[in-house]
Amino acid sequence: MVDKITEQIVEAIRSTLVTGPTSLHEPQFQGNEVVYLKECIDSTFVSSVGKFVNEFESQLQNITGAKCAVAVMNGTAALHLSLILVGVQANDEVLVPALTFIATANAVSYCHAIPHFVDSEDSSLGMDPTALRNYLDESTEMKNGHCANKSTGRIIRAMIPMHTFGHPLDIEGLLRISRDFNIAIVEDAAESLGSEVGGVHTGNFGLLGTLSFNGNKTITTGGGGAIITNNLELGARAKHLSTTAKLPHRWQISHNEVGFNYRMPNINAALGCAQLEQLPHFLLNKRNLFDRYKEKFSTIPYVELVHEPTGCRSNYWLQTIKLDVSIKHLRDEILEATNNVGLATRPAWDLMHRMPIYSEMPRAKLPVSESLVERLINIPSNPCTL
Repeated sequence: MVDKITEQIVEAIRSTLVTGPTSLHEPQFQGNEVVYLKECIDSTFVSSVGKFVNEFESQLQNITGAKCAVAVMNGTAALHLSLILVGVQANDEVLVPALTFIATANAVSYCHAIPHFVDSEDSSLGMDPTALRNYLDESTEMKNGHCANKSTGRIIRAMIPMHTFGHPLDIEGLLRISRDFNIAIVEDAAESLGSEVGGVHTGNFGLLGTLSFNGNKTITTGGGGAIITNNLELGARAKHLSTTAKLPHRWQISHNEVGFNYRMPNINAALGCAQLEQLPHFLLNKRNLFDRYKEKFSTIPYVELVHEPTGCRSNYWLQTIKLDVSIKHLRDEILEATNNVGLATRPAWDLMHRMPIYSEMPRAKLPVSESLVERLINIPSNPCTL
């Protein structure tokens, strides 16, 4: 027999959406996408050279307020390059939330470095500065100006805080840790295009920030990502490395170091330019969807709709409910009941340290992450379903 709370959740979602069966999130193409794609094709510049890549980067700078944006093939490539740019080397450790998409940890592995998993806050769902500081005080020591793991002797070179489901985390607390322990910050803002902390766009707080434009993100380029930074030297180096480290010359083809073929193709950027023109509309509709859900879920006991932290503005990329501990046993029943009636829902990702490939990596105690993963459910987040 289905629990009454499960029935209430199904009805809350169904009554919020005006369409029938719905996916968790899908792109909307209602602007100049076809026009720009045709222009790109007509120009024959569909690969990494063409005007739309530069235009896309310029639009990203205007939207995020960053001094530099470098468009790349996906968000994982953006993370990989950013870690290289902040000096992560083989056998370094990088602090990664256990509650994240696997790309965050994989990017560390691409550098032949070691992901070191830490806990999240229950409120923001992001890396917890208080728990992290306490953990670093106990488990690390400073050696020659670097933070070293007492157990392994390895340098902890960087951290990758991730703004979960688009909700900004306590980045100010992490910046203080960055300064006190000399740990560079690369912000994983893959899910938070349009989110702000105190009026500053996410991704602007660390040395570098990364964005994703996968098909399920707030705007899409099909596949794509970007690095944003306010350090012009790092920005120039990011562009150089992402274009195979090719030296500029009218005809000669020469490279001065090992680079990466990570540049975003012009045809993807054409799609992205049209999508960015509609970003304010997308964000408004997502906030309206949240408000509708908030009203519907307000009368359901033991269920909280995850909302933006105080002083922040979320893009509400994925609408998310959090079950009280007392009803966490209903999670799978809710997932089955909603999907059975065509309402796409999903749990949070499996925690990184529970995956065989990362089970032996160093980690802090993770009580909040281990609790959250049993209680979080993403619900349909397409604003076009209103």
